[in-house]
Amino acid sequence: MIDIVEKKECCGCHACASVCPKQCISMQADEEGFLYPLVDLNACIHCSRCEKVCPVIHSGESRMPIKVYAAKNKQLEIRLESSSGGVFSLLAEKIIRLGGVVFGAKYDDQWNVVHAWTDTLEGTTAFRGAKYVQSVIGKSYQEARSFLKQGRWVMFTGTPCQIKGLLNFLGKVYDKLLTVDTICHGVPSPLVWQTYLKSINPVGGRIAMVSMRDKTEGWKQYQILIQSDSRLLYFGKAARNLYIQGYLADLYLRPSCHDCPSKKGRSGSDCTLGDFWGIRRYYPEMDDNRGVSLVLVNSFQGMNFFQDLDVSCKEATYEQGLQENPCMERSVPCPTFRKEFWCCFSEEGMMGVKKYVRKRKKSLWSRIWNRLHKMIKT
Repeated sequence: MIDIVEKKECCGCHACASVCPKQCISMQADEEGFLYPLVDLNACIHCSRCEKVCPVIHSGESRMPIKVYAAKNKQLEIRLESSSGGVFSLLAEKIIRLGGVVFGAKYDDQWNVVHAWTDTLEGTTAFRGAKYVQSVIGKSYQEARSFLKQGRWVMFTGTPCQIKGLLNFLGKVYDKLLTVDTICHGVPSPLVWQTYLKSINPVGGRIAMVSMRDKTEGWKQYQILIQSDSRLLYFGKAARNLYIQGYLADLYLRPSCHDCPSKKGRSGSDCTLGDFWGIRRYYPEMDDNRGVSLVLVNSFQGMNFFQDLDVSCKEATYEQGLQENPCMERSVPCPTFRKEFWCCFSEEGMMGVKKYVRKRKKSLWSRIWNRLHKMIKT
């Protein structure tokens, strides 16, 4: 039986709840807004299947990619709607044309982030772009298995822990499965996200649009754009956005993100996608400030799909990608005042985020100064 003693022991992937033959595991939100399994002890038959699929308990072995590429979609319109180079859309299109199904993260009507599926090209547009909130897997693992058993192609995208959870849940290799994960900094709290939306929309009008990576001023200077039916709620540089500042200060990441079990290729994904931030140093001719993807091809399945794409690409090295994406290998450290922050947030909401973003900055500059001081002394 799954028993979460410490919060860092659960990544919220839903694999345990999905595999339970008695459906006696429900996912319940804690005081931080993250979902954790709750077992109905009266219904549990102690089969241990929940433990066997847990990606924290069974994390897999680290591995290096077969090939690494800098790549971008040739259709500028799609790239502008994508977080980086629009490679996801090319992979998704290929699956759809094979009569398959694509799973990804999208916003629901209340701007919660949930996993869903589509078998149309139009439907894949909702999966484009970064969401910066942990998605709710729900029944997606069971639905993916059902499609695979029908003999349909399935492309499943998600965070590394979600992909590892899916593979553990499936328990066997499916020839028509393509798994794609992202280079993940960590997943922020859905509770903080909803609190932030309320803070910028106090009158409660319907939010009509959210873009966490608007490229109006370019890929490297991306903006946050949030609109209601009647007015602009927020438009500005991501680096100055309070929600993003708190996220990058690691104030409200899921506890497991500070000790992620799925880095270094342990997720088992066929491909990994992210931003090739250092592209100008290696291939300046590719950098038009509209987005370039870093693509890690991790398996022969991934290679078969990627090499057939109509994409502009250059071969790169793992080290080149790692230089600007250390989260490929390392988890971000947990702030020492994380508990203090959550106490403050429960009372003050986004004002608490503002206070601790400032505190985090002061702490960072203090560490830099101390390190420089030691270097000078030696």
